[in-house]
Amino acid sequence: MFLFYAPDIATGLTLPEAESQHCVRVLRKQIGDLIDITDGQGHFYKAEITGAHPKQCVVKILETHQQPPLWHNRVEIAIAPTKNLDRVEWFAEKATEIGIDKITLLKTHHSERKDVKVDRIHKILIAAMKQSMKARVPELQAMTAFKQFVQQPFDGQKYIAHCNSGDKTLLSELYASTIRGLRASTTLDMTPVKPAMTDKNALILIGPEGDFSEDEVAEALKTGFQPVSLGETRLRTETAALYALQTIHIINQLSNP
Repeated sequence: MFLFYAPDIATGLTLPEAESQHCVRVLRKQIGDLIDITDGQGHFYKAEITGAHPKQCVVKILETHQQPPLWHNRVEIAIAPTKNLDRVEWFAEKATEIGIDKITLLKTHHSERKDVKVDRIHKILIAAMKQSMKARVPELQAMTAFKQFVQQPFDGQKYIAHCNSGDKTLLSELYASTIRGLRASTTLDMTPVKPAMTDKNALILIGPEGDFSEDEVAEALKTGFQPVSLGETRLRTETAALYALQTIHIINQLSNP
């Protein structure tokens, strides 16, 4: 099944020009044909083509379905873009296929890229959403200074993965303990209290090739981030980000059989 992306389809009833061209010129869709559309905001639409023009394909909505949550927590990755932007684009694609809510591009002390145009990455997110049959496109936050980002509020667990010296806990171990409720508070009668749903939310900071500076690690710890390790193997930036994302999902899947 081919999925078209039209963020304003519920009110506009037309596909964007690029999607219209693909629908009419490439796939040869005609008036009366049925197509599947997503608005990227959680909804699927079954529609009938009523105007097959390559610049403005007009449709009539026949059915609307809301996609149920594919994971039951919020997962965000903040990543310092690599010198070779293809590697970050690869991460964005694979992260969307696996499942992610938001990607932030971080400007750090050791960043080799101080600015990134997000248009191309956003298109990759949309393409990956369509390919993996999801109905929600991840949020994409443009290049943000590290100090500014770590001061932004986040309702959930906050981690910074780094290779500097100092005490660190495996991400898998620390996050799993939260999910199991081992660190939950207790009531006066010592009855365990399960963690709130937001305790499952996770935000992980992934540094550049030169890692985070010691000052950046200290700043993150000051704002509530927990230092974590991703294991003994030294990973490339995009590999570390994908590894961290998958770790969060696997632990949640095992806790919700």
